[in-house]
Amino acid sequence: MLGCPTATAGPAGGHALTSARAANRYLTGIGEQQPELFVDPLWRQLHMGIVRYIVPFDAAVRPYWLAKARVWIRAAEARRQQILVAFYHSEVTPLKRPSIATYQRDVQKFVRLFPKVRQYQSWNEANRGNVPHMFSSPSAASAAMYYQALIRVCGHCTALGLDVLDSAKVASTLRYVTAFKREISRLNTVMPRIWGLHNYSDINRLESRRTRELVHAFGGEVWLTETGGIVKFGKSFPNRHGAGLRRAASVLAYMFGVAGSQPQIRRLYIYDWTGGTSSTRFDAGLMNARDQPRLGYVTVCRRLRAASCNVKVVEN
Repeated sequence: MLGCPTATAGPAGGHALTSARAANRYLTGIGEQQPELFVDPLWRQLHMGIVRYIVPFDAAVRPYWLAKARVWIRAAEARRQQILVAFYHSEVTPLKRPSIATYQRDVQKFVRLFPKVRQYQSWNEANRGNVPHMFSSPSAASAAMYYQALIRVCGHCTALGLDVLDSAKVASTLRYVTAFKREISRLNTVMPRIWGLHNYSDINRLESRRTRELVHAFGGEVWLTETGGIVKFGKSFPNRHGAGLRRAASVLAYMFGVAGSQPQIRRLYIYDWTGGTSSTRFDAGLMNARDQPRLGYVTVCRRLRAASCNVKVVEN
């Protein structure tokens, strides 16, 4: 569904927007891993037409992960959704980055299995870095080669360039983008036309400077492939007595204003639909773990002008 944001970006964004200037049109969708999304009437009334799914790069050769991808993609296709697939590290060998040949072979198999999927990202949050005992991320040079491998096996696809996390200190992300573009030039590969950004650090501080700097650095069309209000994430974003739910709802409203202030931003994918429990480390769900709507859902529902947004919300 097309969002037509009219809210101003607040003082922290460093600019004020009139309704006319903020009427920049972009698609609004959701990033979600659970296929139950597609039968939820609360999602259906939003009339979203775009969704994003993260899958291990080697899913095509891992029966368990391939089965999960099939269920999700079939459910999305049944609802006539335009699917953006983001490849990520292997869930079997998450600490081992694949060779370019292995990556290309496995990704090609996946692309052939799902011919209706035409939009891809070569690596989710490529600049995330290495998390000990959890996963490793590619260098900018490796990310460029993975991107090159993706466009080689899916020439008919829309392939986004980088998919990066903004981070509180955006300088490191800017350096990563610069290094990636330098490597693309060295490889004599076509420069990406569309770029992916996760701007959590920016909007959850009710700021927009990181987003603006990265949009400028990309120099092309930008999709906010993950964005949204954090309900809970460590000590920086607690959810005490429901405060995180109210904060996340405010962030979601601000998110639309930031997206509307940048004409290069053509899509945003809210992450995510299904929330966590009290023990979940990262929670940005519009629903709680029992699929009950939170205040953030109402914010999104009203922005997208759905039919019935006066739903009873929960405080967890």
